[in-house]
Amino acid sequence: MKIIFATENEDKMREIREILGGPDAEILSMKEAGISVDVKEDGETFEENALLKARAAALHTDEIVLADDSGLEIDFLNREPGVHSARYMGKETPYSVKNQALLDRLEGVPKERRTARFVCAVAAVLKGGEPIVVRGTMEGYIGFEPKGENGFGYDPIFCLEAEGCSSAELSPEQKNAQSHRGKALRAMFAELEKRRR
Repeated sequence: MKIIFATENEDKMREIREILGGPDAEILSMKEAGISVDVKEDGETFEENALLKARAAALHTDEIVLADDSGLEIDFLNREPGVHSARYMGKETPYSVKNQALLDRLEGVPKERRTARFVCAVAAVLKGGEPIVVRGTMEGYIGFEPKGENGFGYDPIFCLEAEGCSSAELSPEQKNAQSHRGKALRAMFAELEKRRR
């Protein structure tokens, strides 16, 4: 199975290949596939944004196109930054600054009210078929300081109760086994396999 993944984010591509890699699928980024599209992500949900990206890239290839939209929802902050996670405080702002800003907004808020989740919606566009959209989530809470060097984005402030550490302190294997993106990608791969039969 050949798949074009509609992203230019190299960290994300590495994670996707770790989750889905293997002899069953060849996964190319848009750049590797020679596709360049600039999509305005103005959907109101992760699912809408994932579909916008997948449909835009699918205009340039006959291969299966996948796209995801993911982000962090913090319950105390009315589920912010939500669908605006990547653009929160501006796309060029380093995540170290974004993470500190969120910690500052939660100053004095006790652990039990710092509940949060990572959400990932993955959309697939197949030639001549209906789009498929799936969602995965990873529940946790926002810690009190950034911890860990692994992962990227909001991983250093997102903590997992069972592990007692941040997402950035997990090994890639541990993270991929339970992450929002891992769950969504595995669900999508199962759907694609069904359609091939």
